[in-house]
Amino acid sequence: MKINLKLIAPVIVWLVLYLIPIPEGLKANQWHYFAIFAAVITGLVLESMPVGAVGLIGLTFAAVMGYVEPDPNKSLRWALSGFSESTVWLIVGAFIFAIGYRKSGLGKRIALLLVRALGRRTLGLGYAVMLSDLVLAPATPSNTARSGGTIYPIVSNIPKIFGSEPGPTAGKIGTYVMWTAFASTAVTSSLFLTALAPNAAALAIAKKTTNVDISWSQWFVGFAPLGILLLILVPLLSYLICRPEIKESPEVVTWANAELKRMGPLTRNEWVMSGLVILAMFLWITGSNPNISLPYLGANYINATMVVLVIISLLLITRVVDFADIVAEKSAWEVLFYFTSLLTLSSGLNEIGFIRWVAELFAKPLAGTSATVALVALVALFFWIHYFFSSITSHAAAVLPVVLAVGMSVPGVSAPLLTMLCCYSLGLMGVISPYATGPAPMYFGSGFIGKRDFWKFGLIFGLIYFAGLIVIVLPWLKFVG
Repeated sequence: MKINLKLIAPVIVWLVLYLIPIPEGLKANQWHYFAIFAAVITGLVLESMPVGAVGLIGLTFAAVMGYVEPDPNKSLRWALSGFSESTVWLIVGAFIFAIGYRKSGLGKRIALLLVRALGRRTLGLGYAVMLSDLVLAPATPSNTARSGGTIYPIVSNIPKIFGSEPGPTAGKIGTYVMWTAFASTAVTSSLFLTALAPNAAALAIAKKTTNVDISWSQWFVGFAPLGILLLILVPLLSYLICRPEIKESPEVVTWANAELKRMGPLTRNEWVMSGLVILAMFLWITGSNPNISLPYLGANYINATMVVLVIISLLLITRVVDFADIVAEKSAWEVLFYFTSLLTLSSGLNEIGFIRWVAELFAKPLAGTSATVALVALVALFFWIHYFFSSITSHAAAVLPVVLAVGMSVPGVSAPLLTMLCCYSLGLMGVISPYATGPAPMYFGSGFIGKRDFWKFGLIFGLIYFAGLIVIVLPWLKFVG
């Protein structure tokens, strides 16, 4: 009988962690819960089973054992809590948006326009994708809505034009295009204060903790040297790391032009889809701002996920999308189970106090170090501990106060410097894993980026982004500050 090492590896990780002595400062339920979380991550990395199955099994086991909530009824409610998270449904909604782009033909038309304009070289397409995200970023506070709801449905049509599909042919150009889109949104999310909702939340936390207040312009100026450089480099770095098989294709420009002529003028469904996309963008920009009154909606605020539900309803009413199409969208439902499980499991680490223990454990040795070493170490802890999280908002709420408080206890550490470096890292850290930020599960579930490649690319780009924070942003902030 052949032993499936990939299948038993997560069990071995769980068993080893379960059996070793519980570290000082932790209770049995905290350590045993972490053992389950580590086993789930191992299963995801090794692809032991479909990702949704790995997450669901781990979540069910944690709930049955009552590690977070000892009461069985409360434990069940905890296990199901992720299904009510707005981010989860925002992600599912983005997949349904993609159906609308695909069925109406609008996605193909926009993809053909991009190919006709910049498709002569593969690298040019990468810059077109990056610029698309950059244009939308300052006014779209949800990177899931921006990258997942707008960019992803469009760029997912580009590889097919070049004969690149999920699976064996993904490497032709699909892997490159999709990774460039994902890596770009991590940068734009940090470049603008208003490009990622947790940015503002983190600043609010920092103001209460360190009394540091940062304006929109201060935020942009502080990160601009690295942000602009990364936006220039990301398409090129992705090109070098993903190594697309198709380097240039001059004939595809002629073909794209002929295809556009064959498609003719916009159809009724394309016009409807265009109007709904514009409506979604308008509501994401204005309706997601509590300071803008929207009395015609019967409320002063409309959540980004509610916008998605409104647009999906209109897609169904206008028959651009049929309900059968939604039911048949396998990727959306796989991501629903996968991301819901990971979101709940990672939030459980915070709920039981494990994250605070880790932060304090790593912070203690810093008491006797120099201010610069302490500063870099705290930023590193804040950045890389995100492997334990699937929500940037919960990461900021759980870890930022601890890191800032520890930093303030080390003589010579600058509160503004530590605050800005931690806040700038929120968008960048979204690149490190398939669950690190809202758009990640969409690109992960697209099939164009292999599971192992996603982890590998995430680590490479995470190291580059983190190095940029320390090597470029830190000296720059000292210079301008």
